[in-house]
Amino acid sequence: MFKRSDRLVVKAPVAMLLGVCAALTAHAQAPAPAAAGAPAGAPPAARPPNPSAELTAADHKDMQQQLGITKLRPGPSGTEGRPDSANYDEALANPFPNLPDVLKLENGRKVTTAKEWREKRRPEIIELFEREVLGRVPKNVPKISWSVTETTTAKVGEHAVNAKHLQGKADNSAYPEIDVNIDVVLVTPANAKGPVPVMIMFGGGRMPGAPAPAGGPGGPPGGGPGAARGPAPAGGAPGAPPAPREPPATEQLLAAGWGYAYLNPSSVQADNGAGLTKGIIGLTNKGQRRKPDDWGSLRAWGWGASRALDYLETDKSIDAKRVGIEGVSRYGKAALVTMAFDERFAVVLIGSSGEGGAKLHRRNFGEAVENLTGSGEYHWMAGNFLKYGAAEASFGSRNAGDIPVDSHELLALCAPRATFISYGVPEKGDANWLDQKGSYMAALAAGPVFRLLGVKDLGRGEYTTTPKMPAVNESVLDGKLAWRQHDGGHTDGPNWRYFIPWANRELGIK
Repeated sequence: MFKRSDRLVVKAPVAMLLGVCAALTAHAQAPAPAAAGAPAGAPPAARPPNPSAELTAADHKDMQQQLGITKLRPGPSGTEGRPDSANYDEALANPFPNLPDVLKLENGRKVTTAKEWREKRRPEIIELFEREVLGRVPKNVPKISWSVTETTTAKVGEHAVNAKHLQGKADNSAYPEIDVNIDVVLVTPANAKGPVPVMIMFGGGRMPGAPAPAGGPGGPPGGGPGAARGPAPAGGAPGAPPAPREPPATEQLLAAGWGYAYLNPSSVQADNGAGLTKGIIGLTNKGQRRKPDDWGSLRAWGWGASRALDYLETDKSIDAKRVGIEGVSRYGKAALVTMAFDERFAVVLIGSSGEGGAKLHRRNFGEAVENLTGSGEYHWMAGNFLKYGAAEASFGSRNAGDIPVDSHELLALCAPRATFISYGVPEKGDANWLDQKGSYMAALAAGPVFRLLGVKDLGRGEYTTTPKMPAVNESVLDGKLAWRQHDGGHTDGPNWRYFIPWANRELGIK
């Protein structure tokens, strides 16, 4: 039975804690028809429809005018065989093989100690990601007041749970025309003997026991944890009963003594350019358009996760030192960004994040920087990022090789905390468009920072443009930086049974 609970208010800090830094997590794509409002040639990932293409186009054009861009290069198509198809030839995949040196200061001096990394190099990388790639969280971002709007006791699978529906209301007194209410569902095991670790998961989710909305089960979008069941093994005889499936991630977490929280990203910021004058970005800007270094949706979603962690730090049933963040596809990008910028997060599961996530920008394979700078995806990024898709502009033209940072540095900002990179296989829907190899290369290149900070990286050697990829279903889980490519599709579902024991070990959970 749902019941009204006492109001609890927590004031969030004015600006997001910037401890470690910015990681990209963009929208990973798996083949299926492009949604309405998606850029031309977009690959088969299920993108939410853009409610106002006209407003998006106007905002996109305004940012180009602010930057002096007169022409953007179009992004490649995700449909193979077209003249504008994305490249999938490894011989052409590395036009910019030399990555920015993650351990070299702007003055050219090499970083050799953990102290130098934390006090000098890390802040330099954060500044570059904020200015050029992801945008800055404004100093005047409104405070959040949290309230518990509903509570219930129920069962999730066979597990008795306590659940809370939380609402984080942004102070909109400076601009009452925009309301922002962060929507979170928090579920913890009812039999817990003390504070429990929690995974915050990007995606929609309902209170346990609540009826599913009409038309579907109501699980999170994008292959998220609520729908995270591994694929049934192939090879069953015709007419044989279906092979048993793994429990959803939520049940696996509860069985291991964890809680989980669904964070609805759209309650923080819309996933389209038309929404940039609304949501938390629009509220902070009082309904006006962004400036070039203002934050995009990825950073806003990460900020929302940090505000949810503010609440968890006040809840005595939660072990706030062992809170993780998870997401798949565009929300995999957001999970990486969250982990990189907020050092309070202890662990991250980055699912199928692709370009704008763990994939190297400098790779010419599958989705490209020019897709991120197009009208369907630019809202994830800072306005300044459009410069790197410019064909003609007042400053000339720029490309991926001109970006002063890359995704290996985003992963490095997560060090020395537990960082798990997850992908599936193209045959099951985790398309080549995502460039799994480009993310593995980034993980290798991030390794020196993990090692400098005294923890183990992948343990597979140094960055190279021709790495030996781990086999599908091979677990590379010996260190704080982990990799596993399962044999399923555009989901991290099959990797949860590997992620949870790995996270328990790395976080010292018995």
